[in-house]
Amino acid sequence: MISLGIESTAHTFGIGLIDSEGNVLANERAVFTTEEGKGGMIPAEVAEHHTFVFKDVLSTALKKADLTLDDVDLISYSQSPGIGNCLKIGAMLARTLASTYNKPIIGVNHCIAHLEIGKLLSEAKDPVFLYASGANTQIIAYKGGRYRIFGETLDIGIGNFIDSFARYMGLGFPGGPKIYDLSLKAKNYIELPYVVKGMDVSFSGLLTNLKQKYNSGTYSKEDLAYSLQETAFAMLVEVSERAMGHCGKQELLLGGGVASSLRLQDMCKNMCRDRGAKCFTLKTDVNVDNGLMIAWLGLLEYKAGKKMSITESDIKPYLRTDQIDVFW
Repeated sequence: MISLGIESTAHTFGIGLIDSEGNVLANERAVFTTEEGKGGMIPAEVAEHHTFVFKDVLSTALKKADLTLDDVDLISYSQSPGIGNCLKIGAMLARTLASTYNKPIIGVNHCIAHLEIGKLLSEAKDPVFLYASGANTQIIAYKGGRYRIFGETLDIGIGNFIDSFARYMGLGFPGGPKIYDLSLKAKNYIELPYVVKGMDVSFSGLLTNLKQKYNSGTYSKEDLAYSLQETAFAMLVEVSERAMGHCGKQELLLGGGVASSLRLQDMCKNMCRDRGAKCFTLKTDVNVDNGLMIAWLGLLEYKAGKKMSITESDIKPYLRTDQIDVFW
């Protein structure tokens, strides 16, 4: 059985194809970006980007997999959570394909899709999941039939925080890779606010402080980028370790676009090594938003008995990870 997944929650439009054995057939995407000094994501502009690129991304994925739409058995799409304007584009394409080719359709949760593709492509069995992406920052573990959130950001996601400061320095969007490159040239660590509240983290005050330091002209971009990473990532590692201790789990799985950061991966691996635990990381093309993870979760849910009609294939921009029953 072959599932086609459509990802469109935010800046990425992706198409993935995977079979029921977990064999990756294709994973293509197009990412909305801005030039140096310009702003971030304006929902209407990102939705326009998705509308413009979807045909090419779909065609490329099918060609890479050596398939036609007649060969596909299931249409899966990102239903929640995300930017409404962007989710609509993916949902409309999913409905069109399902109706035209008479295929079943499944809407899935983007956050859980990150976790499930991570479990498929790693050796993790029952991990604590550090989900670090643009809008989402959550510490997740499976308990009692759901993926429970044991800690999360109280304001903005780690990725949006990094992108905001990168744009403030005129680096453009996305800013994560540019911040990382700058950090490699740093000479000094600058003390910054470290905000961990129980199991939760907060980045808004840290962002304000970084902007103030940048405006002062006293600190270099390189030192600020390095200090941002060291501080923010240490916060994530702390709450991840605490969740592992609380849940009695000995595995940590990283996922989400920010989880592609080599520095964050290194810090998490060091923490896990110190506590005799295992740390699992993924390749960048499955850490970032992608259609493959949507295709895989849709397949899992469909095989477990989930059915959805075309009229039910709506979007749910605000549905949380811990509101989803795990029945597969």
